[in-house]
Amino acid sequence: MNKILTNSKIDRQNILNNPFAIEEIQKATGFNGIVFEEEIKFTIPQIATIFETDERTIKRYLEKYPEELSKNGYFVLRGKRLKEFKLAIKSKYGRDINVPTKTTILGVFNFRALLNLAMLLIESEKAKVLRGIILDIAIDTINKRTGGKTKYINQRDEDFILSYFQNEDYRKEFTNALRDFVEMGNAKYAIYTNKIYKSIFRENANEYRQILKLESQDKTRDTMYSEVLDIISSYEFGFSQILKDDFIKKERKLFPIEVDSLFKKFESQPLYKPLIDKARMKMASFDLAFRDALHLNIKEYLGAVSAKDFERFLGEKSKELADRLEEAKDTFKRLKDRD
Repeated sequence: MNKILTNSKIDRQNILNNPFAIEEIQKATGFNGIVFEEEIKFTIPQIATIFETDERTIKRYLEKYPEELSKNGYFVLRGKRLKEFKLAIKSKYGRDINVPTKTTILGVFNFRALLNLAMLLIESEKAKVLRGIILDIAIDTINKRTGGKTKYINQRDEDFILSYFQNEDYRKEFTNALRDFVEMGNAKYAIYTNKIYKSIFRENANEYRQILKLESQDKTRDTMYSEVLDIISSYEFGFSQILKDDFIKKERKLFPIEVDSLFKKFESQPLYKPLIDKARMKMASFDLAFRDALHLNIKEYLGAVSAKDFERFLGEKSKELADRLEEAKDTFKRLKDRD
């Protein structure tokens, strides 16, 4: 997907929230700032020099995007901190470079804020070049940390294994209920699975597979995040009990029109809304950030991925599925023993 950083706040924030990408970009660019409070900082004149533009342009962007730039590391120094910053400048340059003696407040960028500005600044050719570098490194960082397997990045989450194994049990409850209580051919398994998918994330299985570009051998649920598997499990187990109760009440298998009516009533229960909203938000946001996949039917749920979630899927605690399966043998055995 061709990302235009100047137009998309979500795409900008996804990069800025990825500490692994920021580290690699910092290594690659090597911008020379002032070390202050254990972090590289840049004054507005230094930023203007880096991007080969004038200070008025930088200040105009600060006025236009104050909340975004402040959130990502732009701040104003006063009093004691300003004095300490001036000392840091002197220790590096031997003088107060670009900071007049009588200055009482001073705007300062950290490296993240510098990158944020580069993603916004349309007047600077150097900013345009940097945007291309930023995008390339952000993509490469995710690919390197996942071994190029972003299709299964969901499996690097420590919550995935338990959700996956539990879903297997609930899935069996559901398929058994369709087998035993619904008067219909084998097409019922795909039809009612797709009804659940449509209800939760507005896509059937084939639409989901096309968006993620899955191959024929890929299993759909192997690619789903734990939050999505959890709500699917809730649907499948809950609806299987409704089918069972109505079967007992009628003392016969249910016809498709009856099952459809039961499902319509079932999916409208307000208790599922918070879980559905969470699943849609995670699927839409995570897939855009990690897989470069856009779910148009739930695009209103798109948001930036937090630094915590980048750590969750790319950090040291995230592991390949094979490692997790080895660690989860006891859990797997307990779940299987319930059959």
